[in-house]
Amino acid sequence: MNSPIHPLAISTAGSLSRAADPRLPDGELSWGPAVLMDESRPGHVRCGLCPYRCDLPEGRVGSCHVRRNSAGIGQTATRNIAVKHLDGVERKPFYHFRPGVKALTIASPGCTFRCSYCINHRLSQYGRDEDVPWRGRPANLDALVEEAAKEQAVLCLSYSEPGLAPELTMALSERARPRGVPLLWKTNGFLTPQAVELVAPSLAAVNIDLKAANEDVHRRLTGAPLAPVLEAIRSFYYAGVWVEVSTPVAPGVDDLASLRTIARHLAQIGQIPWHLIRMSPAYRQTEVPPTPVEVLARAVRIGYDEGLHYVYVERALGDEGRSTRCPECATTVIDRDVWSARRVSLREGRCLDCSSPIPGRWT
Repeated sequence: MNSPIHPLAISTAGSLSRAADPRLPDGELSWGPAVLMDESRPGHVRCGLCPYRCDLPEGRVGSCHVRRNSAGIGQTATRNIAVKHLDGVERKPFYHFRPGVKALTIASPGCTFRCSYCINHRLSQYGRDEDVPWRGRPANLDALVEEAAKEQAVLCLSYSEPGLAPELTMALSERARPRGVPLLWKTNGFLTPQAVELVAPSLAAVNIDLKAANEDVHRRLTGAPLAPVLEAIRSFYYAGVWVEVSTPVAPGVDDLASLRTIARHLAQIGQIPWHLIRMSPAYRQTEVPPTPVEVLARAVRIGYDEGLHYVYVERALGDEGRSTRCPECATTVIDRDVWSARRVSLREGRCLDCSSPIPGRWT
């Protein structure tokens, strides 16, 4: 689950400013050429971006509402962005990627999921909810890269579903890489293998939402099957993209056995940092109480028991829930507050006390 869009933003001086509203002025809905569109069948376009593989007759949009068939040509609306926001990379969350660095985060409307608890539903559910209008203007790629480089920031696509914007991702990466600006995604991972293969070379890191361990529960939460998400985690990891995973811990939905299944799955792939997200009332689940603190604490212990070394809770467990500790000597190697890293005690990715390597992309 993405962090909510909030009218508070980090100014260039690093202080909080209510004047820095991340929403951009609205413009006309504009469309452009889309990748992974099979246009070989007369009158139809088949989209190969997400596992729905929508077959689109002339004039129809896909289930995401931001890809369409226009006169036999596949098009996308995700070269537009509706949000631009500067804050810490820890807020995405990324805890093992350049701690303390700023992240210039942008978002295009649309999502492949229909999560009933989405905190960014006024952006992600464009085309599905009548009260969600089009928001967005064509992205100025050079200006975005220039701003990120000036701030010594990474570029991140978040808040909605960046997997719907491979065209924007690759175009940004082409400009950002020569400037030393990494590109990150906060994504649901609901992509075809072809899509992962296409975008992985453009990405430095991804944080993937793994919302459930059970197929039925995942479909109930998101409206989508689980298997493609599991495969995407593995595929990005083995493609050399830095991977972190986030799991919302939902009262009455995620039992401890399912969390154990998720932790075991991640540990079988590698030492993937696992972020446990406290659920709060939102969207169509305004009556759901926040996740109890004791449940989050037990979930953390489950992660450790299943072999994960880096399990995090952003707020509910205080500083301890955000800290990175060396698995060999238990020294705190990264101390964080909610907004950013406070102290990093690593040298070339190793613990200062015992020299054990800590996995991550530190520079």
